[in-house]
Amino acid sequence: MGVKKFYDVYEKKKMSTKFHSELSQDISLLLNDTDDYNVIIQIGEGKNTREFRAHSIILKIRSPYFKSALSTKWVNQKNNMIEFKKPNIRPTVFEIILKYIYTGEVNLTKRSGADILGLLIASDELLLEKLFRHVQNHLIKIQTNWIKQNYVYILHTVFKLPSCKKLQDHCIESICLDPEPFITSEDFPSLDKDILYELFKRDDLQIEETVAWDYLIKWSIEQTPGLGSKNNDRTKWNDNNYKALKETLSKFIPLIRFAEIPSDDFFDKVRPYKAVLPHHIYEELVLFYYKDTLPKSITLPPRVGKVKLESKLINPKQANIIACWIERKNENNVTLDKKYKFDLLYHSKQNGLNINTFRNKCNNQGACLVEDIQNMKISRINNGYNNYAIYDQNNYGFSFGNTFYLNSDKRIYCSNQGYYDGNLNNVLNPYQNSNFIPEDTEAFKITTT
Repeated sequence: MGVKKFYDVYEKKKMSTKFHSELSQDISLLLNDTDDYNVIIQIGEGKNTREFRAHSIILKIRSPYFKSALSTKWVNQKNNMIEFKKPNIRPTVFEIILKYIYTGEVNLTKRSGADILGLLIASDELLLEKLFRHVQNHLIKIQTNWIKQNYVYILHTVFKLPSCKKLQDHCIESICLDPEPFITSEDFPSLDKDILYELFKRDDLQIEETVAWDYLIKWSIEQTPGLGSKNNDRTKWNDNNYKALKETLSKFIPLIRFAEIPSDDFFDKVRPYKAVLPHHIYEELVLFYYKDTLPKSITLPPRVGKVKLESKLINPKQANIIACWIERKNENNVTLDKKYKFDLLYHSKQNGLNINTFRNKCNNQGACLVEDIQNMKISRINNGYNNYAIYDQNNYGFSFGNTFYLNSDKRIYCSNQGYYDGNLNNVLNPYQNSNFIPEDTEAFKITTT
C-alpha cells in the first residue's frame, strides 16, 4: 500500500469515528423525560396497577411487539396521547423491561425469583429476544435454589411455551435426578397431569417404582372429583369413586414399571387398588408375582439415568455428584457429557474385609473409587497413581499415603496429612490420626459410554 493510499484510508477511518456509548447515554435520558412522551402504558390489574410514560418511536424500534401493537391500525389515542394496557405484566417486571428498552441494561441481582420468571415470560411476549435468552440463562445458572423450591409454579408457567424449553428441560432433568423433594412437596398434588405424564414416562426418573406408585395414587386422589383430602379414606369409597379414580389413573398405568415393585409392596400397596387397574393387567401381575411370568402388556424397562449404579452405600444422586467431579463440573449440574457406569469390584460385607481380596479384585482395573460408609469418605484410585493407591506390600489394601489406608488388621487409618491426597478438610468431621473398623466399604471401577 502506497503512502498516499494509506493516509486516504486513515483519514476515512477518522471521519467515521463511532460514539455509540454517548448515543446510548443520551437516549437513556429519555426514560425520565416527562415532556415529550406520547404513550401512556397501564400495567397490571386491580390494586397492583401502575402507569408508565414512554415514547412510541423508542418502543417500536426496540420491540417488534410494540412495532405492531402501536401501529395506526391498532392504536387507541385520546387527546393525541396513545393509551395502551398490559394487565398480564406486573409493574415491577415492566419497570425492568422499560429500562432495558431505553438503556440496554438489566440488573437482576436483587430481584426475586418470581419477578425474574415474570420477566422471562414478558420478554418472550414482547419479542425481546436477547433479554429473553439472558433471563433464561440467569434463572438456570443463578436461581438454582429458588427453582428447586418452586418446580410446580415454574413448570405450570412455562410448560406450554416452546421458547422456554431450555428452562423446562432443566427443571425436568433436575427432578429426574432427585425427585423426592419434588414429589413430597405441598404443591405436588396440584401438578398438571401433562407435566406429571412427561415425568413418569422418562426412563431416567431416579425413583423406586413403589414410591412412584405411592405418589401417583396420592396425586390421583387429589385430582379426582369427589375424592381429595376430604374423602381419602378408601374404605368409605363407593363404586363411582373407584371408577372416577380409575379414569384419572388410566393414562399413567402403562408408565409404571410394575415388574420393579417387590412382591410385598405389590400386596400391600398395589393390590388394594385392584379396582382401578385394567383387569388383564392385574391378572398379568398376579402371574408375574406367583409364577415369575413377565407381564405382556407392560414392557417398559427399569428406569436408569446417566449413571448406572450397583451399590448398597450410595444412591444415583450421589453417584451423579461423583460424575460431575470427574467432568470437573459443579455438583448441581444436571447435564453430564457422558454416561457413566459404576461397576462394583469389591464389597466388604459380601467379599469380606480382607486386604488380599481387595487387592485381587481391584489391581489392574484402572480408575476406581473406594468408599467407606462409616465416615462417608470417597477416595480415588487413578491410573497414574496406582502404585501409590494400591501398595505391593502385603500388609496394605488400599492406601492413599498416610491420609487414608486399610491395614492388615482390618482397620482404616486416617489423618490430615499424606502425600497422595492430604486434604481431609473437605470431609465432614474427619478423624485426625485415628483408626476404625469400617461398617462397610465398596470399590467401583468407573467407565463411560
